[in-house]
Order: sequence, then C-alpha cells, then structure tokens
Amino acid sequence: MSNQPETLYRALSDAVVGMDEEKTRQLSEQAVQTGVDAYTAIEQGLVDGMNRAGQLFETEEYFIPELLLCSDAMYAGLDVLRPHLKRDHSVARPKVVIGVVEGDTHDIGKNLVKIMLEASGFETIDLGRDIPPKRFVEEAVKHEAQVIALSTLMTTTMDGMAEVIQLLRQAQLRERFKVIVGGGPISQAFADRIGADGYSSGAPGAVKLVKQLVGVAA
Repeated sequence: MSNQPETLYRALSDAVVGMDEEKTRQLSEQAVQTGVDAYTAIEQGLVDGMNRAGQLFETEEYFIPELLLCSDAMYAGLDVLRPHLKRDHSVARPKVVIGVVEGDTHDIGKNLVKIMLEASGFETIDLGRDIPPKRFVEEAVKHEAQVIALSTLMTTTMDGMAEVIQLLRQAQLRERFKVIVGGGPISQAFADRIGADGYSSGAPGAVKLVKQLVGVAA
C-alpha cells in the first residue's frame, strides 16, 4: 500500500514522456479519486515527466514536435489536478510577477513555476510571453509584488533579464523587489553576474527559492 502513490506518480511521469494525453488525464483522475496530494502528483508525476522529456530533447532523442506533445499531455493532467490543489488562505499571499522575457515565446517552464507557486500559497501575476523589461517593472509596482520571476529558453533574450534589474536600479526600486531567473541557458553564474537574487533550474527549486527570499516557511 505504501508504494502505491509512488507507482502512480511514476505512471504519470511515463505517460507525459510517452506523449499520451488521454492516459495522463486518466491517471490524474485516478490520483484525485484515490486521494493522493495533488501538488505531489504534479511535482513527482507531471513535472518529473516534463523534466525527463526536456532531457531527451537536450540529447536530441526528442525534438520540438515530441516536446509539444509531452506538454499537451502534461497540461491535460494539470487541468484535472489543479482544482484539487490545497491552498492556505489563512495568511496574506505574497505576490510574484512572472513572465517570459521579450523575444521568447517558450512558456512551459514558466507555467510550471506559476502553478507550483500558486499551490504553495503565492499570488501570481502572469504576464505571459515575450514581455518587455519595462513592463515587468511597471506590473511589479502596480501590484505591489514582492518577487519578479523572469524566464527564457533562449540565449539571445538573456540580456532582457539584466535590463529588468537595470531599470529597477535606475528607478531606485531595486531593494523593493526580489528578482529570480530561470530557464534552459540560465545558470547561477549568470544570475550572479546580472545581480539577480536567485536562480533555479526547475519549478520545485524555484518555489523553495521564492519562499526563502520572502521569508515563508518551506
């Protein structure tokens, strides 16, 4: 009995890697019916599967069409599991402005971080894809956010992350917001170089990082 949830999570992960949208949906419904934690099913099932698909993409075993089919399967599971995420409404929810920097339209990673942040009790302001640096600053001020989360999967758009931080400094707002960065080409060294407050290589790590930065218990 104790290993049943782990078996289900692995099956979910395999279904995502296998690009099987219907099976992912069915397994997600099974997770709901059996009462397993929706957040854990997302993290250890769907996210794990998408991470594995990403590794296959990096080794050129999968290509863009396969990656898109994997993401379709992942989203099918998310549609089932997301309404069952447990949230703590007893405390004020820290706000995170999140988006993909200008010039990039890849948003799978950003969407995962957003979903897992919301499951952890944060309020997210999702700006979407291809967002100019100035808008990140404007929206963070407008919504009185605590964190700005920047994503990109392209080396050609990494400079947009640095520009957000530069704009904050020019407006004398840098100390007001924590800025985190992530995405395929991003590294801790890059984050340090541009003066970001943190970096994470994946969605679960990004949630832990945001919690640390805003002083929320993990």
